[in-house]
Amino acid sequence: MRAPDELRALVEGAIAELELTSELGALAVPMRYALEGGKRIRGTICLATAEAAGCLPTEAIPAAVALECLHAFSLVHDDLPALDDDDERRGRPSAHVAFGEGVAVLAGDGLLAEALRLALGYDDQEIARELAVSTLGMIGGQHLDITRAQVDLAELHRLKTGRLFAASVGLGTRVAGLTDTEQAPWRAFADELGLLFQVVDDVLDGDGYAERLGAEGARRLADEAAERARARLGEIEADTDTLAAIVDELAVRTG
Repeated sequence: MRAPDELRALVEGAIAELELTSELGALAVPMRYALEGGKRIRGTICLATAEAAGCLPTEAIPAAVALECLHAFSLVHDDLPALDDDDERRGRPSAHVAFGEGVAVLAGDGLLAEALRLALGYDDQEIARELAVSTLGMIGGQHLDITRAQVDLAELHRLKTGRLFAASVGLGTRVAGLTDTEQAPWRAFADELGLLFQVVDDVLDGDGYAERLGAEGARRLADEAAERARARLGEIEADTDTLAAIVDELAVRTG
C-alpha cells in the first residue's frame, strides 16, 4: 500500500496536468488559481480507498481530481461577499479579490462542470451520480449555514463538510467495483472521518463545536470520532493501513 504522501503527490501531479477545454479561454487562469494549494485530503482519501478496496490507485485519479475540483468550486463560492465574504484563501487573495466577483463565480461554475466531466469519464454512471448527489448535499448545507437555519450542528456539518468526505470514500469504492452492500462498512468509516475533520477544523478556528462545547470538549469529541473511525477500519477485510495513517494525520493537524 502506498503512503499518504505518495498518493497526495499523484493527485497533485494529475491536477498540474489537467487539460481544461479551450472554450473556457482565459477563464482557465482563475480556475487553476483556485486549484492551487491545499492539502489534497479528499483526493488522497479517494486513492487510498480505491487501493485498499483492490484496484490500482491510478484508476481512481480522475475521480480524485474531480473531488479536488469540486472542493475548489465550493471554496471559491463560499469566499464570495454574498456568502462568507473571505478575502483570503490558502494564504493569498481569494479568487474574487484576485479576479473580481463575476469571474470568480464563473471560475467556480467551471470547476463544478469539470468535476462532473471527469466523473462521467467512467463507464459506471453511479460514479457521476455519487459526485452530483454529494454536491447537492454540500450546497444544501451551505444554504442552511448562510440562512442560519435552526438545525442541529451535526446535521449542518454532515451536509456542508461530510458529504465530500463521504464521496471521497464512496468514489474510491465505486471505482474499485464494490457493490452497495460491500461499500457499507467503508461508508460508516467515511461518516466518522467527516466528523473528525470538521471538529478539528472548529477547534483550530474557535467556532462551531469548539464554541458550543469549549475547546476541551471539542477536542474530546474529535478524539472519539478518530477512535470510531479506526474501529470502522478494523471491521473492513482489507489492508487499510494508509487510511488509518490519514485518520492519525487529521486527528493531530494544526492547520
